[in-house]
Amino acid sequence: MEKMEMLYEGKAKKVFKTSNPELVLVEFKNDATAFNGQKKGQITGKGICNNKISSILFQLLEQNGISTHFVRQVSETEMLVRKLEIIQVEVVVRNLAAGTLVKRIGLTEGQELEPPVLEFYYKNDALGDPLINNDHVFVLGLTKPEQLALMSKIAHQVNRLLQEFFLERDLLLVDFKLEFGMAGQELLLGDEISPDTCRLWDRATRKKLDKDRFRQDLGEVAEAYQEVLRRLTNKTN
Repeated sequence: MEKMEMLYEGKAKKVFKTSNPELVLVEFKNDATAFNGQKKGQITGKGICNNKISSILFQLLEQNGISTHFVRQVSETEMLVRKLEIIQVEVVVRNLAAGTLVKRIGLTEGQELEPPVLEFYYKNDALGDPLINNDHVFVLGLTKPEQLALMSKIAHQVNRLLQEFFLERDLLLVDFKLEFGMAGQELLLGDEISPDTCRLWDRATRKKLDKDRFRQDLGEVAEAYQEVLRRLTNKTN
C-alpha cells in the first residue's frame, strides 16, 4: 500500500492518502497536548505505544462484533484504516468519577458510577469541545437520532468489553472517549483507543497510567504508557 501526501495533521496523529481511495494511513506522533492545546509537550515512545495499544483493542472489538475502521497495523507507529466521514460528536463513557465530571458536579475522584455515565461533546476546537445533550446534537445537525442511539448502544457495548479486558490485566477503565464516522452508509468506530483517550488506573494502587500523568505533571509519563502496553501484550501473547 503506497503512502502518499498528508491529508491532515492533528494533535496526536497524521493522516495520509494511500493508493486506495477508501483507505488512509494513520501515523501516531509523540506530541502531547492538554487543556484544549494550552499545554504541549512530547512523550517519548507515545506514538509506538498508542499505535500498538489501539491495534490490540480494535482487533478485540472486531472479534466481538464491533465494526471499526481498523484494517491492520503497518509499522510501529502506523496503522491502515478505512477512510471515514467523522461525526462531530465525541462519546464519553465514565465508570469512575474523574476529570471534569468531578469539577462539574462535585463527586469524589474515584467514586463508582452506577450505571456508567454517558456524555456527548461537540467536536469543535474553537469552542473547546463543549458538553452537549441530545437536543444540541440534533439542532446542530451533527447526526440523526437513530445514529446517535446506535453510537450510544455501541459505546456501552465497548465499555463492557474493555472493562473486562482491562480488569484481567489489573487495570481499571475509569473513562474513555470514542469517535465514530461513516464509511458510505456504514457507521464505524474510528480514531484510537489508548492512554490518550482512556483513563486507566492500576487496579490495586489506583496509580494513574494515562495522559493524566502529563496533564497533572505527575512524572513517569512515558513509563505509564509502556506499562499499559506491557500488560496488554504479555496477556495476549
